[in-house]
Amino acid sequence: MEATKVNFNLKGIGFLLLAMLIGSLQAVAVKWIGGNYSVLEIVTFRSLVALPITLLFFRLEGGKGLPTTSQPKLQAVRGIFLFLSYTTFMMGLAALPLADVEAIRFSGPMMITVLSVFMLSEKVELRRWLALIVGFAGILLIVKPGSTNFNEGSLFVLISVLFYALTVILTRKMNATDSSATMAYFSSWVYLIAAFIFSPLAAAVGEIPNAHPSIAFLFHAWTMPTPLDLFIMSGLGLVWALWAYFMTRAYSTAQASVIAPFEYASLPISIMWGFLFWREVPTLLTLAGAALTLASGMYLLVQDQKQKKVNQIIADNAVLENEA
Repeated sequence: MEATKVNFNLKGIGFLLLAMLIGSLQAVAVKWIGGNYSVLEIVTFRSLVALPITLLFFRLEGGKGLPTTSQPKLQAVRGIFLFLSYTTFMMGLAALPLADVEAIRFSGPMMITVLSVFMLSEKVELRRWLALIVGFAGILLIVKPGSTNFNEGSLFVLISVLFYALTVILTRKMNATDSSATMAYFSSWVYLIAAFIFSPLAAAVGEIPNAHPSIAFLFHAWTMPTPLDLFIMSGLGLVWALWAYFMTRAYSTAQASVIAPFEYASLPISIMWGFLFWREVPTLLTLAGAALTLASGMYLLVQDQKQKKVNQIIADNAVLENEA
């Protein structure tokens, strides 16, 4: 029995690392072609490919017809949050090294914990608040606000993480009624609609001379992509689908508490791509900040898993008492 559990955990780790590797290709692709196109143009092509793939996932879940939801307003809000998260993430990529972007994204567990306090009324112990402070210090080391090395692109990545954390909170509320494929289907529609709404507005503003790379990425005029670039843009939808599939396989195969820490493998993967394609080498401050943020996230993750076990024990005891 123990050997079987170990084998499943090893498979889960393998699936998760594969998901991290595939997901990292999205950042590489966006950074590779981002200077030549509008971020909204890339989002549009990505969503057009992703939409039918979400229907395939829906079928694999046993669904028939088109996905439906009993919470259309929440689906719309969740889709908008995801759209803003994805768009600002790509805007940050236009201005920052891959390692910096990934290190800042480590702040996700911190933001989710803080938002859980205000949105879900969850209680946070003093030790977890101290872990949040350590993580925040790590983010300050990476972002370097007020210094000559401050890059506005880091703000867009932080905004991306904030909207992603809001998405996670909403997903927790919606899991009971809507499947992951259903949520992916509706969010893809929101991506498309939002891109079509904001694209004319961005075109009306026009390209801004000497703009920061993140801003220039947003207001870049739409241009006809080359066959290769069109393939890359469209391939982002497939990359997303493969990432979602292997992430699902990972967490359905192994224990979450065992494999979740391996999500932090995204940093060395990003460092590898950054060096291979752009000769980017992370600074010591970035690595130090990433270490602090990673330590904070790992501690919050461990505490979260412990709380889930306690809650499960309480629930099991309540069932036994009722049966008695």
